[in-house]
Amino acid sequence: MAKKSAAHVIIMGPQGAGKGTQAALVAPRLRLEHVSTGDLFRQVMAGDSELSTEIRGYVDRGALVPDALTIRMLMEYVDEVLGGESEMRGMLLDGFPRNQAQAEALDVALRERGDRLVSVVHVDVPRERLMERLTGRLVCSNCGATYHRRFNPPKVDGVCDVCGATLTQRSDDTPEAVERRLSIYYEQTAPVLDYYRAAGLLLDVDGDRPIAEISDGIVEALQSKFDAD
Repeated sequence: MAKKSAAHVIIMGPQGAGKGTQAALVAPRLRLEHVSTGDLFRQVMAGDSELSTEIRGYVDRGALVPDALTIRMLMEYVDEVLGGESEMRGMLLDGFPRNQAQAEALDVALRERGDRLVSVVHVDVPRERLMERLTGRLVCSNCGATYHRRFNPPKVDGVCDVCGATLTQRSDDTPEAVERRLSIYYEQTAPVLDYYRAAGLLLDVDGDRPIAEISDGIVEALQSKFDAD
């Protein structure tokens, strides 16, 4: 049986932009399978297939998984999800590509399958707002409950509502650590955004709005692209 061609969407955005939240809300409304590459890697490595063994070999020795192997993993998953009587249109890809080389390799893989990339959603949030979101997180040292100084504060400053233990800030949530993470993201991702913008695929979305308003806007914009084809 011939493989079913599919239509895919990529969602991109820096840490703190809320792209994971948006992906989870948008995907079912558009009949797309939300695929987080990080989650998929963990799922595949827990298996015992030839692909699992290859990926574990790189991860176990601390090496980066080659782009070709990552794309092979993604395409095998697409075949699994879209096979048979599936009503899914395609995947909503979250976490890949991370650089232009990966974007170009993904384009080649999709063309070889006869699939297409409908759009690349870029959830854009001002850097100062990202800093506020990411550096305000607090975590309970005992039960792991999470809070935010501004958006979800505990009832008593510095004390967990659940178990009464002390709240702390993770080392990767300090202003210095967050600044480094964001700098790396922008350095790596700017060329990818330019690449997709030049291809006429980039959809810039204002991510500094209420969650439901953002997801409604994304769905409306993407649905019109699906309907136009």
